Amino acid sequence: MKDIVLFFCFFLLLLSFLRETNAVSQEKNNGVYIVYMGAADSSNDGTKNQQAELMSSLIKRKKDAVVHSYSNGFSGFAARLSEAEAKSIAQNPGVISVFPDPILQLHTTRSWDFLQYQTEVESSSGPISGSDNASPKGVDTIIGILDTGIWPESESFSDNDMSEVPSKWKGTCMESHDSTSFKCNKKLVGARFYDDSDEDGVRPSGSARDENGHGTHVASTAAGSLISGASYYGLASGTAKGGSPGSRIAMYRVCTTDGCHGSAIMKAFDDAIADGVDVLSLSLGSSSGLEVEFSSDPIAIGAFHAVEKGILVSCSAGNDGPGPATVVNVAPWILTVAATTIDRDFETDIVLGGNKLIKGGGMSFGNLTRSPVYPLISGDLAKSGNTVVSEKNARYCNPNSLDGTKVKGKIVLCDNRDGYYSLTEKLTEVKSKGGIGFIVVDDNARTVAPKFKSFPAAVVTEKDSNEILSYINSTKKPVASVLPTVTIANYKPAPLVAYFSSRGPTYNTHNLLKPDITAPGVAILAAWPGNDTNEAVAGQAPPLYNIISGTSMSCPHVSGIAALVKAENPSWSPSAIKSAIMTSALQTNNLKAPITTVSGSVATPYDIGAGEASPSLALNPGLVYETTTADYLQYLCSVGYDKSKIKLISNTVPNDFSCPTNSSSESVSQMNYPSIAVSNIKENEIKKVTRTVTNVGQEDATYTASIKAPVGLDVQVTPNKLVFTNNSKKLNYEVSFKASSKPKEDLFGSITWTNGKYKVRSPFVVSTNSQGV
Repeated sequence: MKDIVLFFCFFLLLLSFLRETNAVSQEKNNGVYIVYMGAADSSNDGTKNQQAELMSSLIKRKKDAVVHSYSNGFSGFAARLSEAEAKSIAQNPGVISVFPDPILQLHTTRSWDFLQYQTEVESSSGPISGSDNASPKGVDTIIGILDTGIWPESESFSDNDMSEVPSKWKGTCMESHDSTSFKCNKKLVGARFYDDSDEDGVRPSGSARDENGHGTHVASTAAGSLISGASYYGLASGTAKGGSPGSRIAMYRVCTTDGCHGSAIMKAFDDAIADGVDVLSLSLGSSSGLEVEFSSDPIAIGAFHAVEKGILVSCSAGNDGPGPATVVNVAPWILTVAATTIDRDFETDIVLGGNKLIKGGGMSFGNLTRSPVYPLISGDLAKSGNTVVSEKNARYCNPNSLDGTKVKGKIVLCDNRDGYYSLTEKLTEVKSKGGIGFIVVDDNARTVAPKFKSFPAAVVTEKDSNEILSYINSTKKPVASVLPTVTIANYKPAPLVAYFSSRGPTYNTHNLLKPDITAPGVAILAAWPGNDTNEAVAGQAPPLYNIISGTSMSCPHVSGIAALVKAENPSWSPSAIKSAIMTSALQTNNLKAPITTVSGSVATPYDIGAGEASPSLALNPGLVYETTTADYLQYLCSVGYDKSKIKLISNTVPNDFSCPTNSSSESVSQMNYPSIAVSNIKENEIKKVTRTVTNVGQEDATYTASIKAPVGLDVQVTPNKLVFTNNSKKLNYEVSFKASSKPKEDLFGSITWTNGKYKVRSPFVVSTNSQGV
């Protein structure tokens, strides 16, 4: 227990250090500052005039000082400023904030079949509406994607059999500044890019074309057309399809080789609001080491104004798990998405002497024979003769740790649990010393299927490695073979929470439960640029479809579901769509047991939010929680903004709006959110929250509440029955929480409203703390 406490303390210190160092690194921008001036209101001539005056004065000083201007969804601009200029502009009464342009990072088929299958498994235990209906195709909804660009020639973006572009689309397909031919169509309706001239006025060659692959993968996951026979060199073969194949795609290329500039992200939000998108998908964000307030967060700012204009915004939760309080993109108006596995495994078998079979993982297209005739050695037994190399370093196969005379012609077993050198560096060490095969021990990597291309290699768990080591130590001449990878379908259990998926609680408050939802994000097959030779297997053409992992991959799954719900219910608000996705989510795996983490522990709402998203159940949720702009404004009150600042941020502030006298993080619990988080609870103290549900199902319906609460926590719902009629479509209820003793850890449970046809579930968490880690 002492070791666990010491480790946790060390983790908290490390997290604090990362927040400080990342805050410093974020300020090392390109001399660009973002000037945020709040809402873009055509009636607010004062703000418009002040913005124009500030920009004009900067342009007079230096022609290329202004990088971007914002005027559609919100007001402001990005410009090259000195620190003194930035401080001076910040003093203007119409300016909410001035902050250095941050550089954010990317959070880098069958997954959709699995989600539908999971819905059917869940539904088989009871009459849940929606599962027996064919999913609509999301016709004419437009998904805007902020990413690395797109490869327009991919078959996944074919517009065959698509109707004309809807008239609501007001965007554009920007002409490239380079020699490439980039064309949009009825599927890919628009593309913008944000390459800016440098300080000398030199404008680089620019295009919305994807030079990374990430944006193409994300776009096809969200809304790719149905393409049969897709695979990664024969692996994961089947029909590739996006979650909403009838939706249109608008790409906003905000990321370049040096990351994703906040100023470009805000410009993309501003453009997308005017262009007419229905959903915005962002598989990018800061690291968990940085938590900035609203007025310095480009994604939170842009998302706020997008949601205010009726656009749902879905964001990845981050890849910094499994530690606590690592989730990012946590503003309450954002739909925050964690990552889980699907029921597919990429199995790379290892055959030991005596034909003992070890089931490894990863993706390898090696050409060793099936017979175990190749010498096998562990890294520690192949240690270099150099006295400075430790046996431990050799066991890990760290650079320059192995003896080539001992490795040449052998398969080498290496440990990857040190976390210092990458798996690629260890593989390079084995290959450079003449090894012909590579077996790496890494429980986490076993779950995400790393690629080894044509080199014979496999990942094994620590448990399986012990069996291999036992064999090596039991014979004078150990032998083995590593077989080519095969695809295993219907793998169980699934889903599992991905080890990398960032976790709650929210860093700055325990009164908002994040992430909101989870979706497939491990080893996902989707479209890829057709010229990427770096991803090609030796002797093969570049892949047209690729397999990668991250919350970057889970986010577009949910964006696709949101587009489906929007197509089915075009009048619904972003919060109603978000509620439908959350309250219809699943909490069980394909063994009909609770979803677990890769380590085997039962997943909590800090891991998966409300659960695994269901593309069909979300279409018809029964009841929804409408989180209003007023709720979000009260949230801004709780984090320190006063009425005057809030009136600059939003142009929909009610006349009678005011911040509570003693506004605090505890008031966040009262937002009409689909989940509930209560903090700072004391022994025998009662905490109460109120929620309002709107009936979107049968006109006359009676719902009854059922409560799942942990031992030691008394939870009461009043009333416990809601009767909806034609005249009563919105009803309130109150939840009270009382702990019989002060909890030693956060407590989780749920409240589910049912009427025999629908199940509307809200997870809750009760904490003794008011602040995050």
